[in-house]
Amino acid sequence: MSVSSLEEKKSRLRRSLDAILETRGVRKSFGALVAVNDVSIQVPRQKITIIIGPNGSGKTTLINVISGVYKPEKGQIIFDGQDITGLPPHEIYRLGLVRTFQIPALWHRLTVLENMLAAAKDHPGEKWRYAPLKGKWRDYEESLVEKAFKILDFLGILKLWNRRSGELSGGQLRLLEVGRALMVDARMILMDEPLASLNPVIAREICEHLTRLRDELGITFLLIEHRLDIALDYVDHAYAMHRGRIIASGTPEEVVSNPAVIESYLGG
Repeated sequence: MSVSSLEEKKSRLRRSLDAILETRGVRKSFGALVAVNDVSIQVPRQKITIIIGPNGSGKTTLINVISGVYKPEKGQIIFDGQDITGLPPHEIYRLGLVRTFQIPALWHRLTVLENMLAAAKDHPGEKWRYAPLKGKWRDYEESLVEKAFKILDFLGILKLWNRRSGELSGGQLRLLEVGRALMVDARMILMDEPLASLNPVIAREICEHLTRLRDELGITFLLIEHRLDIALDYVDHAYAMHRGRIIASGTPEEVVSNPAVIESYLGG
């Protein structure tokens, strides 16, 4: 093996060790349509990574495959050193890889606090043999409430704890989704268009919350987003997709200036 080949192999290994999430040659098709075609990405730990691309390029399908909504026909998905390929969504969720949706998936008749508590896992009160025995799980319930209040305070929405989630604004709903992820100690959050339908001021506030979560709690984010004029100011790494394939990767500046990326947005 040549010196250059050895150095390239070492470089790939270093990048892999720094990645909390990695896809290796992932493919997903729907009949004759290949939505995700041999996609390999590495998401650096405790960073914000974005996937950009025109509509129909395969971004959401890739997120659905990573989060277990779809099973890939080939390839591997590695999360924090563990092969999660083909695992169902609830098992991936329990491992600390949590996703949000373009339309927030919350219980709108429940309060903010109730939505937070409902996200918690392994509640002993949910087991039939313990449910009637309040003394067995009361302390745990109290600790969950305390944890929820701390998270809501961190996100700046503590004053809304007793409001029904159906009464919240778009930006507040985004933060509540993130709060629910933190209730299960998520290490990485997948977010599908978190800035959609938000005015620019609120959109930037959401991005600032994400950077604070990255910097202070070490949360890793993988975003799909079309609001590039806002989002690119806050992300660390970028990928571009077109027709199911990765066509560019690097810093946000490198990716948006890549001729192949520009051509893909112009309909090439």
